[in-house]
Amino acid sequence: MAQSNILLDSGTNELEIVEFFLDEEGYRGHYGMNVAKVLEIIREQPVTSLPQTRHRAVLGAFPHRDGRVIPLVDLSLYLGKKRESTGDSKIIVTEFNTTTTGFLVSGVNRIHRLSWQEVEAPGNFLQSISSNAITGIVRLEGRVVFILDMEAIVGELDPALAIRLEGGISGEQGDGKIYTILHADDSGNARFLVKRLLEDSGRFKVIQASSGEEAWSILSGFHQEESRGGVPVRERVQAVISDIEMPRMDGLTLCRKIKEEPLFNFMPVALFSSLVTDRLEHKGDSVGADVQFSKPDLQMLSQKLLEIIASGNVKRIPAEIRR
Repeated sequence: MAQSNILLDSGTNELEIVEFFLDEEGYRGHYGMNVAKVLEIIREQPVTSLPQTRHRAVLGAFPHRDGRVIPLVDLSLYLGKKRESTGDSKIIVTEFNTTTTGFLVSGVNRIHRLSWQEVEAPGNFLQSISSNAITGIVRLEGRVVFILDMEAIVGELDPALAIRLEGGISGEQGDGKIYTILHADDSGNARFLVKRLLEDSGRFKVIQASSGEEAWSILSGFHQEESRGGVPVRERVQAVISDIEMPRMDGLTLCRKIKEEPLFNFMPVALFSSLVTDRLEHKGDSVGADVQFSKPDLQMLSQKLLEIIASGNVKRIPAEIRR
């Protein structure tokens, strides 16, 4: 499948999703995932069982033509559904969080280009009945399409891929001060882990937002308070950590807005996302991101962020690509 997503401009708040479906008896559910995570879509392959799999949704593994052996996850089983076998099932091969995984689905419809403004955040009830596997909702051509949180799914299936901070942060890292971080991520699980791990390190205090739009609103509110004689923004927030995929406003757009705004561009922005790969890292570079790390490696991100805050060596967006 062509990777058309790499043609999207960075920081325009656009995304492309591949829409697929899962068939049950009498019902077809429509789902989507970011095209940037998709390597290819292939026919269903014979699998070899894997010993000691932690979840019944992991059907086994199949050999890929590039020599890798790829685990196969039945998304219907993961979501607690009973998939009807039509004989035309597809495997969506993905690459994110430094791992490659195949997901078995009933079929694939098409790719849609849309704005993150069109993506609605799921309510608490929907999150609870989907095991927090849904990260957004979009209405396309009369259908309700649920965008899946692929990182949460893979993290549950393989705890080694969950967000972690191993060994703590060296007390000598940076200048020893405690810094306030504004963290934006639409995943409640990611927000919980990042806040707990960073604050337990003793080096950070964390303020959180569930979208880039909410994070921007928080910064704007801090500026308004400063303009009325309140605490300066510089004393309220020293850095931003942001996911990339978020409803309403994505992390690339948030980063670009911060870097273009003289009121805020003193603070470093770290992108912490499964979309940070060698193939897509140029997107973060183009919007001025100071640090980019793929989930789940919070350890390296936090240490690098401390270095940048202490040194004051913050990136600016090159003038020739500013909007």
